[in-house]
Amino acid sequence: MLSSIESPSLGITECPPRQAIVHRKTGETDVHVHLNLDGSGQGRNNTGIPFLDHMLDQLCSHGLVDLQVQAKGDLHIDDHHTNEDVGITLGQALDQSLGDRRGIYRFGHFVAPLDESLVQVALDFSGRPHLSYGLQIPSDRVGTYDTQLVREFFVALVNHSRMTLHIRQLDGLNSHHIIEATFKAFARSLRMAIALDPRRSQQIPSSKGVIQA
Repeated sequence: MLSSIESPSLGITECPPRQAIVHRKTGETDVHVHLNLDGSGQGRNNTGIPFLDHMLDQLCSHGLVDLQVQAKGDLHIDDHHTNEDVGITLGQALDQSLGDRRGIYRFGHFVAPLDESLVQVALDFSGRPHLSYGLQIPSDRVGTYDTQLVREFFVALVNHSRMTLHIRQLDGLNSHHIIEATFKAFARSLRMAIALDPRRSQQIPSSKGVIQA
């Protein structure tokens, strides 16, 4: 269950450690994200884009984070703005919930199979946004979802979480399988990277003593 602490004196919502609540509203979208890094895999995601909801559910289930995403956007135009702004807002929530990255493993990697598809993900909460994207998705759409938007989602997420992310497709023929294997590999890599390292205690995981852009 996702929870927050209400502070009547300040009139704001304060989050427990390793949680974040982010609200982003523009002329195109209105996105609410509540993220708990120390969750149990619970998700309540309603972006108005069913395939994106399905992928966010994979992030919860395999990353063992609790996530609520509620989004309204100009879907009468297309899914682009909502897809991108969910990535932005989730990235901001990741950045806020990790704080100065103190005590985490920082790096994560995983190779996920899904039938004929095989996708490798490696990530680093380095403070330096970078995406290397190596997916070759054969079809333009999965259902009604434009498969070009997969890259746009991860661009937005990387830029606003200050993450280095490499995605490599090792095999795959089915577009749905390739994308879902990507989100599962990302989820497991995230789970590894955000875990608290008992040997590091509360130290910042950098030889510099600080992680910054």
